[in-house]
Amino acid sequence: MGAQLRVYKRRIRSVTATKKITKAMEMIAASRIVKAQRQVAASTPYATELTRAVTAVATGSTTKHPLTTEADAPARAAILLITSDRGLAGGYSANAIKAAERLTERLRGEGKEVVTYVIGRKGVAYYGFRERKIADSWTGFTDSPTYADAKRAAAPLIEAVTQETAEGGVDELHIVFTEFVSMMTQNPVDDRMLPLSLDTTKDEEGKGEILPLFDFEPSAEDVLDALLPRYVESRIYNALLQAAASEHAARRRAMKSATDNAGDLIKSLSRLANAARQAEITQEISEIVGGASALADATAGSDK
Repeated sequence: MGAQLRVYKRRIRSVTATKKITKAMEMIAASRIVKAQRQVAASTPYATELTRAVTAVATGSTTKHPLTTEADAPARAAILLITSDRGLAGGYSANAIKAAERLTERLRGEGKEVVTYVIGRKGVAYYGFRERKIADSWTGFTDSPTYADAKRAAAPLIEAVTQETAEGGVDELHIVFTEFVSMMTQNPVDDRMLPLSLDTTKDEEGKGEILPLFDFEPSAEDVLDALLPRYVESRIYNALLQAAASEHAARRRAMKSATDNAGDLIKSLSRLANAARQAEITQEISEIVGGASALADATAGSDK
């Protein structure tokens, strides 16, 4: 019985140490969410206004450009998937990967070849384990991305969009990331970045905004060429910030659940340990009483 009690005590110490770790990770994730939310709020207006500017330029010109022109028969599409570098975030990365898989199946069903780009070690590990080809990947910054990281990821995508498909280019560019809605809600979404839909700019009532006419200097094509990298970089940067905030929120929720479960397990083990201790005490009392009774019987027999 004493050995069983030692086992329970050892498990209680182990679970208590785990609870301290998960609690610390929960507090760290909670503190990082605030900063991530501020960054999302700061970057979203820039991305929105840049998209509006690109839409205005595209609407006011008849120039064929990768930003706005739909291919007659699109043959290749690129997908940029954003996952996390670290685990312990519940189903955060798994949900983003599932969304990318659904998008891939849909694009292949339309007869398009899919080229995959991945951000985050979890996504890289997923495709690597299945021996599926990745065009390019980036890791090491998912929990705290910078604009430089977005530019680094955008460079090969912009190059692929501007190339002909026969030379390895793509006709469409999609991005899959986790949108931060609230502390409790994060939704994996897929969004087509290129070609740009010209109805993306809306007024407050949800109606299409009437854009003014523009004169372009030196030409509409040159303006679109200048806006293309800025547009792609800003969209990727905003998606990275949304994903980072979602990752921290998912990790906080997962660690809180782990901490609560550890507390429940400690209570259960404590009850079992108390029951084992009580059984051990009862057994010792029984042995003492039995020994005393046997001694009394032996003494009585000797007196006769």
